[in-house]
Amino acid sequence: MRLLMDTHAVLWFLSDAEKLSAAAFGAILEPSNEKYVSIASAWEFAVKLSIGKLKFEGGVECFLNILEDNGFGLFPIKGKHIVRLENLPFHHRDPFDRMLVATAMSEDMSIVSGDSSLSLYGVPIVW
Repeated sequence: MRLLMDTHAVLWFLSDAEKLSAAAFGAILEPSNEKYVSIASAWEFAVKLSIGKLKFEGGVECFLNILEDNGFGLFPIKGKHIVRLENLPFHHRDPFDRMLVATAMSEDMSIVSGDSSLSLYGVPIVW
């Protein structure tokens, strides 16, 4: 299975795994699953750091290194994701989450997220 991590899910995995569901934690640890973090999530992370809404020792550079050390690939935003995004209904207003949905739909991925509203898009959610 190809997993696309929601920002909160990857942060919880790295810092407070007890907040993850057992299914999400198990899917992340399953060696046969591919784990990805969207460049959109890294961007969201950097924005939240810069406005003081999030604290992370070492900042975004450290975050990116830790992702790599833990086997998470950084997934790019592609043109086809943006095209898919254009036609998504507004079940969710968060632009970063909408990009995750468009990416997951375009790339046949499941999103690891505790945000139940993402399921309104019909994309597979692991939680």
